[in-house]
Amino acid sequence: MDHTQENEILIATQTYCVERPIYSYPALHGKLHKKDKVSDPIGDKIKRALSCTPKKIRNIIYMFLPICKWLPAYKPREYVFGDFVSGISTGVLHLPQGLAFAMLAAVPPVFGLYSSFYPVILYCFFGTSRHVSIGPFAVISLMIGGVAVRLVPDDMYVGGGGANSTNSTEERDAMRVKVAMSVTLLSGIIQFCLGVLRFGFVAIYLTEPLVRGFTTAAAVHVFTSMLKYLFGVKTKRHSGPFSVVYSTLAVIANVKKLNICSLVVGLMCFALLLGGKEFNERFKNKLPAPIPLEIVAVIIGTGISAGFNLEESYKVDVVGSLPLGLLAPATPDSSLFHLVYVDAIAIAIVGFSVTISMAKIFAVKHGYQVDGNQELIALGICNTIGSLFQTFSISCSLSRSLVQESTGGNTQLAGCLASLLILLVILAIGFLFESLPQTIWLTTFVSSLFLGLDYGLITAVIIALMTVIYRTQSPTYTVLGQLPNTDVYIDIDAYEEVKEHPGIKIFQINAPIYYANSDLYSNALSRKTGVNPALIMAARRKVLKKHAKELGTKGKPQSSVVKVDEDAETGGEEDAKQEEQIEENAKPVTIDSLVQKTFPPELERFLPPGPNVHTMILDFSQVNFIDSVGVKTVAGILKEYGDVGIYVYLAACSVQVVNDLTRNRFFENPCVKELLFHSIHDAVLGAKVREALAQQEALAEPPEEDSEPIIDPET
Repeated sequence: MDHTQENEILIATQTYCVERPIYSYPALHGKLHKKDKVSDPIGDKIKRALSCTPKKIRNIIYMFLPICKWLPAYKPREYVFGDFVSGISTGVLHLPQGLAFAMLAAVPPVFGLYSSFYPVILYCFFGTSRHVSIGPFAVISLMIGGVAVRLVPDDMYVGGGGANSTNSTEERDAMRVKVAMSVTLLSGIIQFCLGVLRFGFVAIYLTEPLVRGFTTAAAVHVFTSMLKYLFGVKTKRHSGPFSVVYSTLAVIANVKKLNICSLVVGLMCFALLLGGKEFNERFKNKLPAPIPLEIVAVIIGTGISAGFNLEESYKVDVVGSLPLGLLAPATPDSSLFHLVYVDAIAIAIVGFSVTISMAKIFAVKHGYQVDGNQELIALGICNTIGSLFQTFSISCSLSRSLVQESTGGNTQLAGCLASLLILLVILAIGFLFESLPQTIWLTTFVSSLFLGLDYGLITAVIIALMTVIYRTQSPTYTVLGQLPNTDVYIDIDAYEEVKEHPGIKIFQINAPIYYANSDLYSNALSRKTGVNPALIMAARRKVLKKHAKELGTKGKPQSSVVKVDEDAETGGEEDAKQEEQIEENAKPVTIDSLVQKTFPPELERFLPPGPNVHTMILDFSQVNFIDSVGVKTVAGILKEYGDVGIYVYLAACSVQVVNDLTRNRFFENPCVKELLFHSIHDAVLGAKVREALAQQEALAEPPEEDSEPIIDPET
């Protein structure tokens, strides 16, 4: 027997014994003393908030400009080589992805290069993650493209051929760029405002399964949207619901017009990328860094296209003009905001969610922290300022981030170096890639499968929220029993050893009690325990009416009528009422006042057989909050069961639940607090003690002679 098994046997054979009083809520808190919380005067709070100290200024600078914190702590000997290799590797990946994602965004390819330069530089100053690669991202790009195509469809600019066709295409692209810039500016403003207002928590509604499903479906959408480039056919670009179906059908309808040369080049590049991926994976331990196959494919594809003049000789579509130099800043068209605000909200949230998810993964792996609110501010600044320089919305690219981290990147300087490579292409060598075939973009991934990105995202979020509501609206209800000789209470239907206490039902819910499930909770209580106060009350009334009818048929002699003076009679009644009121006020207020015991015991035998229950215990150990509707429901349960002589106890309430009950005036009657118990076992023992005392009092009462029960059929 090993040491672990010995420990398990030793633990299983150990017992403990605790001797303490039964704690109801008042009894427990009567022994506790709350700490006095001294609140600072409002003047001191304002003074402290407005104070200006060097430490406070430094913290504010570190918060909004994280570069001021990590750059002075930069360790050149440890970080320079890793950042250099990572920057080069990430930069060569920026080039093909920037060009490809610009096509997804329905703007000319050069704007993808702009989006790979400006935002990366800005994120270096304002971002908190050291390893994410900011720039064009497939999902965001296709969302931008969906808006641009919806507002500027191809049908708006149809040329008759020649120069007219070229001019119409340029006008269409210019308008789509204007739409993309407007969406980018608005999404950036939204992200910045959410960050300033500390709304970083919104990402929790985009759960990991939701994001994974969203991006996986995007792969199918991108694949179908790129099919026309692979086959070299001209089709209309579709957006909105079922665009993936329309795009596929359009390619199939024009498959007879496919360009064989375009297909061959695309399949060659695809084979190169796939084979190179397997090579990098197999020899990753021997290679100093993964071979940048994307740039290799770009160079080979560009060389073949230029060498054989594929555009002129075989009508293969190429990237086209890549003008050198940077464009002058321009203000986006704010008049389009009312047309794109819904898309801007979706883009802002998705972009942030993807970025913060990847940033947290790297932060946990490398032992540092990222600030969700500052990430929102950083992305907002990147998109807002970037839109002035003709960039479209950016986010964290999953593939580039993995490359940047796996090749040894240590800080944001790796991203800066990558952006400098893109700057070199923009300013000097961009013309070299003008002959690049568009089929190179087959492996790009993005978008929702059938409904499109905007509707797909909204649908996914709604379904996620409905799932949360459904789980709280339809929780698990359990009747508990005791594990003999312990204070452990578990599901009575799950284990044979668990036993119920006679006359006591323990009911548990594993969710909060609020407006959406309060009625269901009340119904489940009577259904699971088998104790329905409405049925009990109806049965009792039926017995009482039957008994009253039997008494009426016996023909009992009527009592003699005594005539007295009306004033004397009235005065006597008032005196009697006053005496009764005085006696009632003199009685101590106890929990017995909450339970009606007016049904004659001698008539119990006439009731139909049913559970003989005197106490219901509501286990609130898994209830984390209760709203006003839930409080009214619980109060109604106390009254309904109390009317049929059944006590209702509340066990294991958290401080939050007690505060909710107090705020909603549940304890307006002070004796109600006597119904709260510290644990289920306290409530069970309290119920047993109460019943034992009641039996002792019943035995001590002298029997009444020749007395008949006073029957009120309406009771």
